Amino acid sequence: MSAGKFLAGFLVGGAIGAVAGILLAPKSGEETRQMLAEGAKDALSKADETVKQIQSKADDVVSDMQKKGEEIKEKLQELINKQKDEPQEA
Repeated sequence: MSAGKFLAGFLVGGAIGAVAGILLAPKSGEETRQMLAEGAKDALSKADETVKQIQSKADDVVSDMQKKGEEIKEKLQELINKQKDEPQEA
C-alpha cells in the first residue's frame, strides 16, 4: 500500500469519525455548526500543509532524477567519444 493511499484513508476516516462524533454529541445546533466549521477549517489547513509537504518531496525527487539523468547522459557521451577515438579494427 502506498503512503499516499494510506494517508488519504487515514484523513477520510478521521473526518468521518469527527463528523459522527460531533453530530451525535448533545449540543445545540449553533454550537454544532460552529464546531463543524472549525473542524472543516482545521482539516483544510492540515490538507493544505500535507499537499505542500508532498509537493516539496516530489520536487526533490524530480530534481534528483534530473541530476541522475544528466550524470548518465554525460557518462554515455564519454563512452561514445571514447569509442570514436579508439582505432577501428577491420
